[in-house]
Amino acid sequence: MLAKLRPVATRLVRILGPDPAAVGQSLVALAISIAATLAAGLTLASAEGRLSELPGLLLLVPAAIAQRGNVFGAMGSRLGTSIHTGTFRISARPDTLFGQNVIAGIGLSWVAAVWLAAVAKLLAIMFGVADSMSLLDFVAVSVVGGMIASLLVLAITVALAAGSSRWGWDLDNVTAPLVTATGDLVTLPALLIGSAVVAANVASEIIGLLSIAVALVILFMVLRSSLPILHRIVIESLPVLAVASSISLVAGIVVEKRLQSFLDEPALLVLVPAYFGMAGALGGILSSRLGTKIHLGLITPSAIPSKVAWEDIRSVVALSLPIFGLVGLFSHLGAVVFGTASPGVWSMVGVAMLGGIAAIIVVVAVAYYGTLAAVRSGIDPDTAGIPLTNSVLDLVGAFTLVAAILLLGVA
Repeated sequence: MLAKLRPVATRLVRILGPDPAAVGQSLVALAISIAATLAAGLTLASAEGRLSELPGLLLLVPAAIAQRGNVFGAMGSRLGTSIHTGTFRISARPDTLFGQNVIAGIGLSWVAAVWLAAVAKLLAIMFGVADSMSLLDFVAVSVVGGMIASLLVLAITVALAAGSSRWGWDLDNVTAPLVTATGDLVTLPALLIGSAVVAANVASEIIGLLSIAVALVILFMVLRSSLPILHRIVIESLPVLAVASSISLVAGIVVEKRLQSFLDEPALLVLVPAYFGMAGALGGILSSRLGTKIHLGLITPSAIPSKVAWEDIRSVVALSLPIFGLVGLFSHLGAVVFGTASPGVWSMVGVAMLGGIAAIIVVVAVAYYGTLAAVRSGIDPDTAGIPLTNSVLDLVGAFTLVAAILLLGVA
C-alpha cells in the first residue's frame, strides 16, 4: 500500500514545486498566516457595531491591510535579494542598505497612510457612502492605526531577515505570508484603536492636521536626502503605492457597498481578512521569487514565461487550491466556536474557493507581467512587484468574493 502511495506523494510534491524545502517553508508560513488572518477576521466580526457607527471604516480595511504588505512585503523582498546576492548585513547605521530600507519603510508607511485617508474620503463621496467620516477623521484613523501596525510589522520583517540570514530560510517563501499574517493580525485592532479616537472625539482633527504636516516634512526630507538607496526606494515606491492603495480602496468600496450582507452573515466578516490575506500572500510569494530570479539571472524577461518561471507559477496555483479550501473551513469553524452566525460549512468553503481561485488566476498574470514591466521600466521588481500584485488582487478579489457570495446565494 505504501509503495503505491509513494509515487502519488512524489507527484504531488512536484506539482507544488521543484524544491521540497521551498514548498515546506511556504506551507508552514501560509499555515501560520491562515491562523493569524482568522484571528483578524474574528476581530472584524466582533466590531460590527463600530462599522455601523463610523460609515466608511470598512472601506479602509482591505487597503490598510494591503498597505502593510505593500510596504514591508516589498522591503522583505529587497532584503531577500540582498541575502541571495551576499550584500545583507544588519546595522544601526542609517547609511547602510539595511538602515536605508528601515527608514524608507517607516517614512512610506506614514505618507501612504495620509494618502490612503484622502483617497478614501474622495471615494466615499464619489460612491455615495452615506454619512461617512470627515477627511481629518479618516486621516486620524489611518495614521494612528497604520503606524501602530507598521512598527510591529517592521519588527517582524527585520526578525525574518535576521533569521533568514542565520538559519538559511528563503525569505522569498516566508516574507509575504508572514508579513501578511502579522499585518492582518495587528492592522485591524490598530484601526479599531484609531477609530476609537474618532468615536470618542479625542482631538481627532488635531491628530489629522499634524499627520498631514508630518507627511509633508517626511517627503521634503527624503527628497533632499543624500542617501541613494533611501532616495531610490521612496521615489520608485511613491507612485506604485499611490496607485496600489487607490485600487485597494476601490475594493473597499465594493465590500462597503455590500456591508449589510456581511452584517447579516457575520461569518463572512471572519472570512474577509483570511481571503484577502491568503491571496495576497500567494501573489507575494510569486512576485518575490520572480524578482529574485531576475536579479540572479535565472529568468530572462520575456512575453512567454520561461520553464523556471512556469515552475513557480504552477507551484503557487497548486498551493492556492487547498489553501482557499482551508480558509473557508476554518472561517466557518472559528465563527461557530465564537458564536457568530454562519451560512454553513459548504457555503463558506464554496465562497472561499470559487472567489479565491478566480482571483489567483488574475494575480498570476499580474505578478509575472507586472514584474516584467518593472524591469523594462528600470524599476526594481522587488519594490514594484508585491504592491502591484496586492492592489490588483484586492480589486479582483473583492469582485470575485462578492460574485461568489451572490452566485452561491449565501447572502
